[in-house]
Amino acid sequence: MDKNSTVSLQGPPGVEVLDWMIDAANAQNWCTAKNIYNTAIPSLLCLLMSKIKQEFHTNTSLSLLPFSLYVYGLAFGPTVSAPLSETFGQRFIYILVTPVVLLFILGAGFARNFATLAVCRLLAGIAVSAPLAVGAGTIMDLWSGISTHWGVILLMTTAFLGPALGGTVGVWIFALGAEEIYAGPIIRHRAKKLGLPIPPRPVPRGWAGLRFLATVTLARQVYMLLREPMVLLCSLYSSLNFSILFCFLASIPLIFGTTYGFTPGEAGLVLIGIAVGCILGGLALMVIDGYAVKWYRDRYTDGSTPERMLWGAMLGGPLMAVSLFWFAWTARPGIHWMSGIVATGVFGFSNILVFVSTMLYLTNVCGAQYGASALAANGLLRYLVGGSFPLLRFPGEFPTTPVMQLWKSPL
Repeated sequence: MDKNSTVSLQGPPGVEVLDWMIDAANAQNWCTAKNIYNTAIPSLLCLLMSKIKQEFHTNTSLSLLPFSLYVYGLAFGPTVSAPLSETFGQRFIYILVTPVVLLFILGAGFARNFATLAVCRLLAGIAVSAPLAVGAGTIMDLWSGISTHWGVILLMTTAFLGPALGGTVGVWIFALGAEEIYAGPIIRHRAKKLGLPIPPRPVPRGWAGLRFLATVTLARQVYMLLREPMVLLCSLYSSLNFSILFCFLASIPLIFGTTYGFTPGEAGLVLIGIAVGCILGGLALMVIDGYAVKWYRDRYTDGSTPERMLWGAMLGGPLMAVSLFWFAWTARPGIHWMSGIVATGVFGFSNILVFVSTMLYLTNVCGAQYGASALAANGLLRYLVGGSFPLLRFPGEFPTTPVMQLWKSPL
């Protein structure tokens, strides 16, 4: 249901029912503190990612398979969670997802064999993808105007922080405090409580619902990739960015372990450089977006031009190439290890600029009706391609020497 919808309940004679736009249950009528709290819930849930288990005596490529399966789960999970949120509400998704994700992560942690680990990682990826699919809708319902873009920047920035910060501590407490935001379930629940006619569900029940899931959610994503050049090109570019990110996550422990003698724990701390870069990139995007709005308003009287969303990508694209060459040619003996960490920070900074700018551009160009499908199509291709790259990077067991690093990272 569109956030500007004027749908309201028609009560019987003598019963006054408020219009939805001025209703206290409408999230856009909440106080700022309440909106910030509910914005943080999908953002924090994006941090749920456990470490890859490498204790089953497998080779490098096979040990990276659970990582790729987790990413594949992120690709297909939204095809289920998005229709469920439209039917049962976003709060239902957040509360349902939290214990399910924790159970599968625990299952991966206590796995006694590699098959169990791989299956748990796949199912955890499917479950944890719900905040990624529903979170943007939550932001759109909570905020309006330029505040919407800042909320989306926060959500997507925290998605990049997951590999560096990990952690599930305290997240379930926030999720249990989530409130329903989506207008459809609120109005249906209120109609049932007042004994009024219940508005129809957007997703039909039974086999009709399954056909809807197949034709509208998944088929529309594939259709947009095949027939919309803009969606395809943006998705391919995002896929490249995610592929490089996942290769970083897989190769940093090997590179810093062999080059500088870092322990696995110390190599994991290197990823904090990416986290810092992501945070700075999110803050920079807010500044760039505010300046772009002012620039377009001064010249075209309208600051909502979709092209202004790409200003961040225009800066992030060249910076990403610089960071890759920087990392490749300085992560070697004789050069301090801090140089490589700073390079990963620049990469995280540039990746956020490109990725979030692309997502905001697609949302604004495709509009409210098809924006979600465009993002879902982007996510489908992004995670399928990105999850496969770490496996292609390590086709077998070979030494990671400083000389090989000089050409691998720029390539």
